[in-house]
Amino acid sequence: MASSPPLAEVLGRLYALAPRGARHGLVAMDEACEREGRPQDAAPCIHVAGTNGKGSVSASLEAIARAGGIRTGLYTSPHLVRFAERIRLDGAPIDDQLLARELAYVLDVHPELTFFEVATMVAFRAFRSAGVELTILEVGLGGRLDATNVVSRSLTTAITSIGLDHTAILGETLGAIAREKAGICRSGVPLMVGVVPAEARAVIDGHAAEVGALQVWHAGEDLVHRRTDEGLVVESMSAEHVVVHPTLLGAHQDRNAAIAIGAIWLARTRAESVLAARLNDAAIVSGLASVRWPGRLEELIVAEGALAGRYLLDGAHNEEGALALATALASMPDARSTRALVFGAMADKPWSTMTAPLIAQTSTRFYVAPNASGGGRPAADPRALAEADAQGEIATSAVEALGRARANVGPEGTVVVAGSLYLVGEVRSLLTGEVGDPHVGL
Repeated sequence: MASSPPLAEVLGRLYALAPRGARHGLVAMDEACEREGRPQDAAPCIHVAGTNGKGSVSASLEAIARAGGIRTGLYTSPHLVRFAERIRLDGAPIDDQLLARELAYVLDVHPELTFFEVATMVAFRAFRSAGVELTILEVGLGGRLDATNVVSRSLTTAITSIGLDHTAILGETLGAIAREKAGICRSGVPLMVGVVPAEARAVIDGHAAEVGALQVWHAGEDLVHRRTDEGLVVESMSAEHVVVHPTLLGAHQDRNAAIAIGAIWLARTRAESVLAARLNDAAIVSGLASVRWPGRLEELIVAEGALAGRYLLDGAHNEEGALALATALASMPDARSTRALVFGAMADKPWSTMTAPLIAQTSTRFYVAPNASGGGRPAADPRALAEADAQGEIATSAVEALGRARANVGPEGTVVVAGSLYLVGEVRSLLTGEVGDPHVGL
């Protein structure tokens, strides 16, 4: 086996592509996949799009499949601390040596590809080489023209939610954005849809009918969930019934768990008999009881030192996500007066409307610019965020913001970190001691 180049070197080459931005189109990716022998179709997949929740649903789907004894590949983006988190084999991040070798190959052989296209191709090749039996693919941006949308072996597709995000690329209306997300629909393939606005639903249903989707389930109608003393109960129009105890916190994660269950129920109607048998309800129960998705309403406890105390980390990176976080905070028993917020956002996000619900759930706020030097996007100015908040303060770094927030609420209070996954990843690394990738400045 050929030796692997230094990971820092190939990651540096990869991140040098970031200023190019993302390509909204499939021609280059499709041609590259053809030259590689279509690695994306080596195994069947479940394809997941949506404005919010798609990462949590994807992680839940992978945990369910793995609990059923299926060899899995999971592709998500972005990462929190290390690039390897994006490509997981049987739940574990791809090995550093394998990652370095595959990145170097794709960068050398396909120099025309963008950052995200390179990452996606590496995932496809790694999954094929590992003999993965089922891949879970999270859309990066939109759906119709996303680099993941070159697959042709979908067992089912899922659209988790529709909201106004990335409007400069996807369109400025819910209908336009829904059309882009619905682009992952396939003829003869069922579709699981979360609760979406009426305008978006009409577009999704129309496109699903146009392409000949096999069956369309809508959360809240064809699939319902409720909390009882037993746990989270999920039922379908086809009389499926299961009670689960998801590890992911919050009412929005209950909705995501239900979407994942619905997608599994739909997928096993199309999977070959062996795969379908392993996607059983026992796997659903076990998988959802063990799924981990860091940085999504994640609780961390620091035992000692100046930062000792409780933290809640949530990548609430748009208005819908911030509202879901605020709703979750409102349902928690700790008092608003014992919570401080560390918040940072990217400049292209609607940060003024994102902060409003979080201000109501925290006693004081510390605003900081996320360290996104490898992402090719500017951060929102903390001074502008603080100007709109009477109790808002500016911090020059995540370390400073954490220290001041902890001092404000004391060791018994809670520090909430939100607004950007770049910030959440940086803070998580600081609190856990996990070392990020070398060289690339994330």
